Amino acid sequence: MQRNRWLFLLFAASASAQTQLTIYNQNFAVVKEQRVLNVQRGVNEIRLTDITAHLEPDSVILRDLQHDGALQILEQNYESDPLSESLLLSKSEGKVVDFEITNPQTGEKRIVKGRVIRSGYVPHLEAFQTFGQQYANSQQMMSSPTGGGQPIIEVDGKVQFSLPGQPVFSGLDPAAFLKPTLLWRLMADSAGAHPAEFSYMTGGMVWAATYNAVAAEKGDAFDLTGWVTLQNASGKDFENTSIKLMAGDVARAQLQSPPRVLFATDAATVQSQSAQVTEKAFDEYHLYTLPRPTTLLDREIKQVEFLRAPNVPGRRLYIYEGFTPDPGWFGNTYNTYNQVNYAGTTNTKVRTELEFKNSEANHLGMPLPAGVIKLYRRDSDGRNEFIGESAIDHTPKNEIKRLYIGNAFDLAGERRQTNFVNGNMNGQQTMDESFEIKVRNHKNEPVEVRVDELLYRGMSWEIAAHSMDFTKLNSRAIEFRPTIPPNGEAVISYTVHYRW
Repeated sequence: MQRNRWLFLLFAASASAQTQLTIYNQNFAVVKEQRVLNVQRGVNEIRLTDITAHLEPDSVILRDLQHDGALQILEQNYESDPLSESLLLSKSEGKVVDFEITNPQTGEKRIVKGRVIRSGYVPHLEAFQTFGQQYANSQQMMSSPTGGGQPIIEVDGKVQFSLPGQPVFSGLDPAAFLKPTLLWRLMADSAGAHPAEFSYMTGGMVWAATYNAVAAEKGDAFDLTGWVTLQNASGKDFENTSIKLMAGDVARAQLQSPPRVLFATDAATVQSQSAQVTEKAFDEYHLYTLPRPTTLLDREIKQVEFLRAPNVPGRRLYIYEGFTPDPGWFGNTYNTYNQVNYAGTTNTKVRTELEFKNSEANHLGMPLPAGVIKLYRRDSDGRNEFIGESAIDHTPKNEIKRLYIGNAFDLAGERRQTNFVNGNMNGQQTMDESFEIKVRNHKNEPVEVRVDELLYRGMSWEIAAHSMDFTKLNSRAIEFRPTIPPNGEAVISYTVHYRW
């Protein structure tokens, strides 16, 4: 059976060749390429170099697009340690190599010959995360000067523990690996051109959603713009590529070699597309497709607009949570039941949140991928002023989201314990605890403040007395909603009775 020594796998020259990327927001991607393989019948050896530097070898899939099973990978080798000066020096151990020395004053160059006794090269540094900490410690010891990482060169019968100059090599092996390479032993059932799909997973790629929300000078409605930011640090250019973005929490087992480079900042491209990004549900996740093929170069950052929603109704909320636990007591059951000062110090800040619903009626209604929303408000001069930012998780349509903006400058709270009594009733331990809460409004207009109280002492409780109506939020919290007049104050008091 005749075999070729090396066949180079190339992109198909025809316009039908296609590349597609599906980038996940968990720092990896799936590359799918259509290539034409020119092979002989039987076993072929193929060298594939046009791949990313962060390819996961065990994820490689190759299939013939015309006949299932027509191509079969019998064996695959992944060479992830491309040719470098130190690697080539290691292959010259025991040989005489030319070293170029430059005079720093005159710039004159001369050649000396030295025999490489030890190169000092330590391979497989990228395997640290694969084989664990013990392997990493051993490799780092080997690369240290005392552990064998120092070169030994013999020049004129004398040994030195450094390179005498810049090594100059006489030639390059045609089979040398200049970049990460896949070597396949491939079985083909027929000779000729085989259109095939080649796919693999890779690290070094990530996407993220970011949002800008701009509110008018008055009111809480806002215009929302969403961007996806693509970052390619995979070591490979992707030209004229169809790109999909997968949003969701995709389960992955422990990675054999987690992505080592996530972000690159030395090159950036900002690009806006007028066509809309399309979205659809896919399994338990959501898939977003960019409107047209695009080029994503290595070490490039690209941005594409995917959402534009005008006049989204919002509602501003003021929330006061006065309870601040003493960190030295928190989580201790004895302290929870017995310490009178378990509540710790009072919190004085009142949070400001902006609430909106992700619905079609609000000009939204598409699943929003996780990201950061920056909020702006137009000033009286028409300029946008930054007023806060908040992170959101993946948000299905018709869900209500709250954005934390910051703390209200003109609102302040105060909470103090007014009574604490431990007791026993019919064999049950009891506790009565009373509080007084004050919320002050220094604005020139009335505001409603949601005063949330955490009932942290136990699960069995009842409100024995209260100065105003409240709502039970859950099994451990209640909420009061006083409306505070301009430059006024609300005073709330209540007593909670626990038993256990």
